[in-house]
Amino acid sequence: MTLLRTLLGLARLAAGAVRRALGPMVGVVSPLGWIVLLVAISSALAAWLFGWSEFLYLGLTLAAGLVFASFFLIGHASFHVEIELSPRRVVAGERAFGRLLVSNTGARRSSATRLELPVGRGEADFSVPQLAPAGSGPGAEHEELFAVPTARRAVITAGPALSVRGDQLGLLRRRVRWADPVELFVHPKTTLLAPSQSGLVRDLEGAVTSTLTNSDLEFHALRPYEPGDDQRYVHWRASARVGQLMVRQFQETRRSELVLTQLVHAAGYSNIGASPGTDPDDTGNAEFELAVSVMASVGAQVLREKTRARVVTETLELRTATVTTLLDDSCRLEPTTGVGPSPREFIRDVLSRMPPPSVLVVVTGSRTPIGELRAIEAVVGSDTRLIGLRAVLDGEPRISQVSRFHLLTIGELGDLPKLLRRVS
Repeated sequence: MTLLRTLLGLARLAAGAVRRALGPMVGVVSPLGWIVLLVAISSALAAWLFGWSEFLYLGLTLAAGLVFASFFLIGHASFHVEIELSPRRVVAGERAFGRLLVSNTGARRSSATRLELPVGRGEADFSVPQLAPAGSGPGAEHEELFAVPTARRAVITAGPALSVRGDQLGLLRRRVRWADPVELFVHPKTTLLAPSQSGLVRDLEGAVTSTLTNSDLEFHALRPYEPGDDQRYVHWRASARVGQLMVRQFQETRRSELVLTQLVHAAGYSNIGASPGTDPDDTGNAEFELAVSVMASVGAQVLREKTRARVVTETLELRTATVTTLLDDSCRLEPTTGVGPSPREFIRDVLSRMPPPSVLVVVTGSRTPIGELRAIEAVVGSDTRLIGLRAVLDGEPRISQVSRFHLLTIGELGDLPKLLRRVS
């Protein structure tokens, strides 16, 4: 048994060594090249078995084609490639442009080269002419400009830039990587909410609660001294007047904290994947995109007012250091499928890792059952205000009270400021 394991280990080491040695050579053969090689070998075998000279000629011709194609791989280029996107952050629908700058860093004139540049899910091809040697002045650089599609919210990656050497038929290709990818953030569309009128959190320093405490800012009343009370809060004049020690009692104030959550499961939204043959990046996710815009608008306003906030989805907790980081992370949100936690379980897990928030906002779509939203109340404290923002594409804007939830139905992004103003 030990000998067998040793032999298997040696076989794996040998296979790895062969793979590393032959990998660069095998990697230059394209799928079409493998087909041509297979046909050439098959033709040679048929000619040997059946004595058919036609198959021999076919096999030799295809083999000669592969040998001839290998000459196009000869050569080495020395480039410096830069990928620039301007601007690096745009709102969905705005224009963004890219710039590809290729410089010859070698001591000799470079040959004409083809560069492949993946941009999002597409790919751009650029023909780079012969470039003069480095330091020889004009002609040592080549610039290409291209437009970046920004129709929908996304993180679009441009790059890496790959130079391609090979024959015109595409039998053999050798790719060399020259530049690292660059990201473009296409932010969701947002709407501006009135400062301190969002209907969510009205205070910046703290809201007075009904809870009494022995140390805070909001004075409430005097009470008799009890062992263990802090002597700093003894009211000496009142104590002298009533003949016993009296201490100040305060109402507890809490710094406002908002938890903003979005349910991203595809089952909660309509039209996702509903149109056969339609790219889901175009119109199939319209209601989900509306929900993301609603979430981003509320989150951005809360951060502008310096209120502490956490923005969480089932798949990602968004950064809230600045409005920009929040919008950057919102570009990465996508609807999920499969079995996931229920809204109640998701909210319970989020709140179990933090103090009770002042306000809990739940953003969802038109297909999330109202009963699932009501079930959230069981895991939220009675002091927490509950607001539901329900994206219903082209729906009638309205406000309804569902148990403890203020449920806002939003048909388009422009409805959000008016509805929140009414809630406040």
